[in-house]
Amino acid sequence: MQQHTAVIGLGAMGAAVARRLLDQGHRVTVWNRTAARATALVEAGAVLAPTPAEAGRGAAAVIVAVTDPAALREVTEGPEGLAAGVAPGTVVLQLSTVSPAAVASLAEVLPPGAELLDAPVLGSGAEAATGKLRLLVGGPAETYARSLPLLAVLGTPLHTGPLGTGTAAKLVANNAMFGVLGLLGESLALGSALGLPPEALYEVLAVTPLAEQAARRRPAIEAGTYPPRFALPLARKDADLVAEAAGAAGLGLPLTETTRAWLATAEAAGHADRDYTAVLAHIIHSTSEARP
Repeated sequence: MQQHTAVIGLGAMGAAVARRLLDQGHRVTVWNRTAARATALVEAGAVLAPTPAEAGRGAAAVIVAVTDPAALREVTEGPEGLAAGVAPGTVVLQLSTVSPAAVASLAEVLPPGAELLDAPVLGSGAEAATGKLRLLVGGPAETYARSLPLLAVLGTPLHTGPLGTGTAAKLVANNAMFGVLGLLGESLALGSALGLPPEALYEVLAVTPLAEQAARRRPAIEAGTYPPRFALPLARKDADLVAEAAGAAGLGLPLTETTRAWLATAEAAGHADRDYTAVLAHIIHSTSEARP
């Protein structure tokens, strides 16, 4: 039997992480705001805690995977929050995509002796289930080294530096990912507007830095289907976090703001139940409608 690990938040990522830990022989306690989401995990051997504080009590490590900074505050602060239950020596692994400021706030509310790593992930629930996530981990080198066996169960960790740098790295990675999609959508729209046949358009893109993304996204674009792996509203939320962090750093990022606007308008246009890559369909459709 491996160490006792708690998982707070059982959305797509948290549930997959908890299942992975159970499959690898860990003793797992879980908590979720909607307890019914824990049913399958409890049937698989997890213990359902009544509060985040109880979930963290007695655990060697606690993994937090929630939606945004507000949700992180909700599950960690207050008399029933995680901070009220963890003990000195417990390692809190913060997997959620939040802001650097939210990570700093969490560090302030944890009791003395509890340790924190911010470790947002690259990948989806499918990668979590098979231990193939990429974890961007910020925090003390000693805590990182001690947590490597647990991190390795989930995927491949990269130590990015002090606390907060994992979150910074995740925002940079997502910003680059969103920017590439925005440029691909606009390039496809431009080619179509200038009369390039689809086959020629994709052949041209194949000799550009967009080649891999163009080939990867072409089937979804042509079929018009974007099943959610990373839901569009979550991508828009992350783009908002990028803008917030850039603003706090005194940066003006015009390309980033344009991509953020595409995600926001795609969500408002009715793509909220689709994958974030549905922004491509929105860009192509809205720009073609705007042509005289």
